[in-house]
Amino acid sequence: MTATISLSPTLEDRLSSSSPASSSLRLSLAPVGAAPALLDGAWWPRSRDLGAELPILTAVLDPLWGRITRVTVNPTHWPVVPRKVPVGGHVVKVGWFLPEQDPHELLLLSYHVGRWNLLVVPPRTEPVSAAWLMAAASDPLGTSTASRLMEQAARLRRAKETDRAVEAVWDSEGGPGARDEGGHGARDPGSGRGRGGRCPAT
Repeated sequence: MTATISLSPTLEDRLSSSSPASSSLRLSLAPVGAAPALLDGAWWPRSRDLGAELPILTAVLDPLWGRITRVTVNPTHWPVVPRKVPVGGHVVKVGWFLPEQDPHELLLLSYHVGRWNLLVVPPRTEPVSAAWLMAAASDPLGTSTASRLMEQAARLRRAKETDRAVEAVWDSEGGPGARDEGGHGARDPGSGRGRGGRCPAT
């Protein structure tokens, strides 16, 4: 189930200096106690600035999963990967891997507690696609990788765009029952003449 986790007013005040858009955290997590899946949920950050975004994410995840101590990313989609990020009185170490880690995935580690994998929804994703991705990534029965979900979302988006283009052409041509521009009646299939027209001489 896709959900937006809102921060409490007090927490918002403490984090407002690190991000101008800290009023809510766009996060979707698999149900507690669900069978292990490839992904534990999805995170839709508002920017590609890890230094600004990670404190907001970990502030919510720390009480749920235990203190997050390390995060790894694939640097393909992150312009800057800081080595350390100060978070709520402690420091989160940040690492990166190129071939070993999915470019659309964030790995979080909690010391002696566990590890979690989140799909990272690109910040500029359209809300409809983002909602689909967040729901799919938090499905406890999901078997798709982060990149595979991104590919599926792209195919769905292209299919919708194609449908809209076809509908636009259909509407521009008048849709069903359209008459030709000359104002003549539609041709009667099989008769060889327009309805109401004169029969050709035999």
